[in-house]
Amino acid sequence: MSSGFEVWRDRFERMRANKLFETAVIAIIIVSALLIGAKTYEETNRFQQWLLAMDVAVTVFFLVEILIRMAAERRLRDFFRRGWNIFDFLIVTASLIPLDDSEMVLLARLLRIFRVLRLVSMIPELRMLMAALVKSIPRMGYVALLMFIIFYIYAAIGSFLFADIDDFLWGNISTAMLTLFRIATFEDWTDVMYATQEVYAWSWIYYLTFIFLTAFIFLNMMIGIVLDVMQKESVQMEIESGEGEAAELHGLRSDVRELREQLTRMEGLLERRS
Repeated sequence: MSSGFEVWRDRFERMRANKLFETAVIAIIIVSALLIGAKTYEETNRFQQWLLAMDVAVTVFFLVEILIRMAAERRLRDFFRRGWNIFDFLIVTASLIPLDDSEMVLLARLLRIFRVLRLVSMIPELRMLMAALVKSIPRMGYVALLMFIIFYIYAAIGSFLFADIDDFLWGNISTAMLTLFRIATFEDWTDVMYATQEVYAWSWIYYLTFIFLTAFIFLNMMIGIVLDVMQKESVQMEIESGEGEAAELHGLRSDVRELREQLTRMEGLLERRS
């Protein structure tokens, strides 16, 4: 009986690793996204039954696909040890909420939108980008904290100096921070500067120093953090796949380490004999 299970598990494992199967899953995910977009047009109301049938077919396909991936594991708990598998499982099970006229119809439609995110779990490059983004958040948090301090200082200065000129933009520190965010994104920031320059001709120094700090220094610091983490994730991916320059260097380091251990053992044996 167990041999029969092993045969089926091997078949499911080969199916899961098949490139055609992965391509079919990606294609169905794209079709699911197109179905969600099609439902937002009034012209598709006459095809409502067809769209509903296709949605049910997509949901059944995802359910069968996740069951195949679960059956391909030697133990069921091995499937849930990977975060992306848990993510796919939650998305698929959430899609099982029926699209009827009940109170859950809005929740069901919202949850079906997240099926598009399964592209991230299916494509390794997207997984690498998402992992790099998540791992860079703690380091970016310190940069964001420093940016908030700069925003707060400049907002307080701007509120003290320019509140009499434009109370709507500089009336208090909260509105001043919103104005500074507008300046940092270059949204008509020159109009704000020209309005204060009519009273304080030197106010351009205030704006240019703020833009230099936020738009050039802090933004590039965040970009540098993300690129650094992405490079490390790319190296890790090459090592896991066994392909690429990073994998070759990792293999050479392992060989050198083994040679050093062998030399150490040989030296120990020679010392004992001597």
